Amino acid sequence: MSLVIKNLQRVVPVKRVPLRRNMELIRSILGVQKFDLGIICVDNKNIQHINRIYRKKNVPTDVLSFPFHENLKAGEFPQPDFPDDYNLGDIFLGVEYIFQRCKENEDYYNILTVTAAHGLCHLLGFTHSSEAEWQKMYSQEKLVLEKLSRCTGARLEPLSKGLY
Repeated sequence: MSLVIKNLQRVVPVKRVPLRRNMELIRSILGVQKFDLGIICVDNKNIQHINRIYRKKNVPTDVLSFPFHENLKAGEFPQPDFPDDYNLGDIFLGVEYIFQRCKENEDYYNILTVTAAHGLCHLLGFTHSSEAEWQKMYSQEKLVLEKLSRCTGARLEPLSKGLY
């Protein structure tokens, strides 16, 4: 199904091709390529606004995920009853926030991919609210990013590394 990437900001240039290529590979690795997925790139002002409304945190952030299937347990796949249910949800990437936090030796598009992969794991029911939940999420991210790294030659580390 479709992967829609929208760039709704003008602060940081975003080349959609590398992000699309990597996210298509990640969707394939996870076995969810038949589901629709939206990725929306926004600036600090807009990610902060969304974060304030939905998480009651009035600060910019790197990624916010809004799952279409809200009660998935970590690692479960959605079980669509209707064609319209073949949707994973939307990932909002705070690209300005991500860009500002990139270290000198980091590739911005690699970090964008890692952040989007983290958001996709959230859409699939993974969380990091406790150490046990984090362990599952970290393992999933690590597995996916290791497989992606073998395909692309990059050395990608999970976003959730070191949370606990």
